[in-house]
Amino acid sequence: MSKLRVGIIGTGGIANVHAQCYKEIPEVELVGGADIIPGKAEEFFKRNGIHGAKAFNDHRELLDMGLDAVSVCTYNSTHAECAVNALNAGAHVLLEKPMCINMEQAAAICRAEKKSGKVLTVGFQPRYDANMRMVKEIIGQGTLGKIYYVQTGGGRRRGIPGGTFINKEKAGVGALADIGCYSLDFALNSIGYPKPLTVSAYASNYFGTNPKYFPNAKDFQVDDFSAAFIRLEGDIVLDFRMSWAMHMDFLGDTMFLGTDAGMKVKSPNPEGTWGGAWDGSPGEISIYHDMVVPTKTVLPYKNNEGPSLFMQKVRGFVDAVLGGKPAPIPTSQILYNQAIIDGIIRSSEQKKEVDVIIPEI
Repeated sequence: MSKLRVGIIGTGGIANVHAQCYKEIPEVELVGGADIIPGKAEEFFKRNGIHGAKAFNDHRELLDMGLDAVSVCTYNSTHAECAVNALNAGAHVLLEKPMCINMEQAAAICRAEKKSGKVLTVGFQPRYDANMRMVKEIIGQGTLGKIYYVQTGGGRRRGIPGGTFINKEKAGVGALADIGCYSLDFALNSIGYPKPLTVSAYASNYFGTNPKYFPNAKDFQVDDFSAAFIRLEGDIVLDFRMSWAMHMDFLGDTMFLGTDAGMKVKSPNPEGTWGGAWDGSPGEISIYHDMVVPTKTVLPYKNNEGPSLFMQKVRGFVDAVLGGKPAPIPTSQILYNQAIIDGIIRSSEQKKEVDVIIPEI
């Protein structure tokens, strides 16, 4: 069987992990890459020990190679353009998170995906964590009864990235999209991704714009903190908060309140200044229920055996393409994630509650 011919669009930091994962998959041949910075793609392949791959400065030239699939690892504001162009060129797409920066772009991605008939999956590797899967399974079994309130937070005490992450034109959104999208995906996926209805939100950037806390304050253009109250279909409310920097250790564990029981999932590594982001395995998981008296049961923690979560993400994408299977992490779900992010941005700017707008696909 001929190998899956894969390219990488955007050869920055996260692309290195994609490349190393593809190298370990026998069914894949990494044949090319593109980056708008001259020479960067060539250096990328050299650094990762990939020989014979072609390098381009324009992703459209890469797509002219007639690839089977691509990873889109560019900065946020170009996710949509690159993904749409790849789909239109007949390539399957592994799109790094966040999906994009607004609902107009999200709709364009989903429409191009629908028209192309290709696989497009979004890069939320925590979905593959054994403990996060256990949380979803327990809730799906009805153990908690009807879920009516979900809290999700985390956040870093000090953890503002640099480069394109803080540039409005390139990143579009700050902490909200960078690590907040992980928190939203964990909470929403655990309860079946109900449709968001309204958002009342607040956002600020007091730390990023202050040279006392961030050396490149003059270049900081996005949010470093956001909080929101989101109404979901099914009479569920989601209490969300996320931060790159703050005077606090973390912004709270993830909690699911149900009519029969409650569940608390502790934040990962809240003691670290860069901890508290839901981008991997969670902390301790407990169920609060009644057994004659109010009782707390700590669930056995599951170790992830075998490939890394990131490898499972890439492998899942490849298997879906080769096997003609649905996308492991479908846009039909992440469209709601993006709609909430869009709603938080609009609400915080308008300083009032806003309706969540879900476009027709």
